Amino acid sequence: MNYFSSDFKLGILGGGQLGKMMLAETRKLDIQTYVLDPSADAPCKIACNKFVEGNLMDFETVYQFGKQVDILTFEIELVNIDALEKLEFEGVQVYPTPKTLRKIQNKGVQKNLYKTNNIPTADFGLFLHLDDLKISIEDRKTTFPFVWKCTEFGYDGYGVKIIREASDLNELPDGECIAEQLIPFKNELAVIVVRNLSGETKTYPVVEMEFHPEANQVEYVICPARIEAKVAQKATEIALKVAEVFEPVGLLAVEMFQTNDGEIIVNEVAPRPHNSGHYSIEASYTSQFENHLRAILNLPLGNTESKVAGIMVNLVGEAGFSGNVVYENINEILNIEGVTPHIYGKRQTRPFRKMGHVTIVNENMQEARKIAEQVKNTIRVVCVRD
Repeated sequence: MNYFSSDFKLGILGGGQLGKMMLAETRKLDIQTYVLDPSADAPCKIACNKFVEGNLMDFETVYQFGKQVDILTFEIELVNIDALEKLEFEGVQVYPTPKTLRKIQNKGVQKNLYKTNNIPTADFGLFLHLDDLKISIEDRKTTFPFVWKCTEFGYDGYGVKIIREASDLNELPDGECIAEQLIPFKNELAVIVVRNLSGETKTYPVVEMEFHPEANQVEYVICPARIEAKVAQKATEIALKVAEVFEPVGLLAVEMFQTNDGEIIVNEVAPRPHNSGHYSIEASYTSQFENHLRAILNLPLGNTESKVAGIMVNLVGEAGFSGNVVYENINEILNIEGVTPHIYGKRQTRPFRKMGHVTIVNENMQEARKIAEQVKNTIRVVCVRD
């Protein structure tokens, strides 16, 4: 199949910032792109050949959209899998496959797969309803503190909460959930695995993630992670084992904890481009977005090594501000060498909403981290004042 400067059509489910950055790679290669997203103002709208507004969880919407394209991929896993399966049956190529997505979309299924495949993960209990969890607590089978997670529809820190006492349960919605052992950890790490249809597999360097304590979102991504080589090797080996279980075509981001005694425990995975790989646009020989595209088109994978140290700073809406977005002091950070901002194109800001990111590249990791802190303390994502 001739993908380039031809009638070939690539469909993307989801029109957010991940899709927008993927489209930058399709434009380099002159690949036609169709995008489906529920928002009329989705960031992808300005960069694709055809934009369709519609519900990603609606069977008929996803099915009819998928019939228009040759290969279908996604930038968010909250999509209608039944429609993807029918499209695949009818000859549309879907990557990552519905089979892979079935294993990942529900966190309970995901956790059970870790357990059955001897992949290290935190101990957990799976409950159909919140009342079942409360009974488990009363019977002392589940003890405080623990991490509560909804099994479906959690995203960017939503659907996750640390439960320290019984009163914290009052704020939780009913539905299927996980109660997971709270792990005291030294570092939060991630490894992105990329695999094409032929089975060629590569990994990006282990990255270190620093989280915002209130929003439960990544604040900084540091590459390479500031860990011992043997820990990095162990994390990479576990990520590859996880990829064997999920059999991705495209990217698989594997989030992990490094415990205080040096063990690696898998937290969860995402079958798509991931926040932990944004640094790769400037710092790697081949960005995660280009490699995702290469993988789903079954092209040779690009070099995943880094050219220089890279740090990504998430730009999120500042607390107390909702409305038309303003990026204060952006001129100041543009004056700093090695700094590249990425503005996602969302017109409306709200507290902790992902609005962009900034990449800092430098041959010296300590200097890059220092500049990242300067950037974080300089730029503000606020809104137009009356």
